[in-house]
Amino acid sequence: MDDLVGKHALRLELPADAVNDQTGFESIAQLGTALTECRRCPRLVTWREEVARDKRAAFLDQEYWGRPVTGFGDPAASIAVVGLAPAAHGANRTGRMFTGDRSGEWLYRAMYRAGLANQPDAVSVDDGLRLTDVWVTSAVKCAPPANKPTTRERDTCSEWLHTELTLLSNASVFVCLGQFGYLAVWRYLAATGVTLPKPRPKFAHALDVKVDGLRVLASFHPSQQNTFTGKLTEQMLDQIFVAARQASIGS
Repeated sequence: MDDLVGKHALRLELPADAVNDQTGFESIAQLGTALTECRRCPRLVTWREEVARDKRAAFLDQEYWGRPVTGFGDPAASIAVVGLAPAAHGANRTGRMFTGDRSGEWLYRAMYRAGLANQPDAVSVDDGLRLTDVWVTSAVKCAPPANKPTTRERDTCSEWLHTELTLLSNASVFVCLGQFGYLAVWRYLAATGVTLPKPRPKFAHALDVKVDGLRVLASFHPSQQNTFTGKLTEQMLDQIFVAARQASIGS
């Protein structure tokens, strides 16, 4: 998978209908390559490509990725981190999840302090960042306008997410960044037949749910509206990843 995300995408020869038939993938790298060709949500396709064409003034000299963004990290990970969607001028620009934006700065610094990343910085696909025992992805794979995918877009993209999480066969700890990520993981677990508590526990920071030998940990999303206001502090985020690593060791 490092080759897949190292210089954006490794091209594999896949059947023409592979993008619409999200089954039968033999590896998470193969899934990721097919994902980068997805055009199933017209509004998201238009937006991600418009952002990539018009660019932000600070990045006018850079070529934007402007496509669906694959997950990133260790394919053998026991920890899966699920966020909302790529940022318009972050992952939609760089081609790697949580890379090149403020949310990613917080996320990878916390992973570094928890011993899950080899460095605290994530600025580009060739910056040398490597993750150990953790995989980072999002519920929706394309940058949505105003960071708000529609219900239909969420449901369409859930096929990709469910297949991705299934291919992460060692994943037993799920870190959910924000309520959107939390509900996406909950729907995935329900679809795979995991016995879940009813009613579903209400989303809250540091929520810790143990189900069928799995752990679901929830955190406020490291978005600027949470980090700038102090709703989420670095210490709070650190506690989530320390707990996730301890849970993965004990699993």
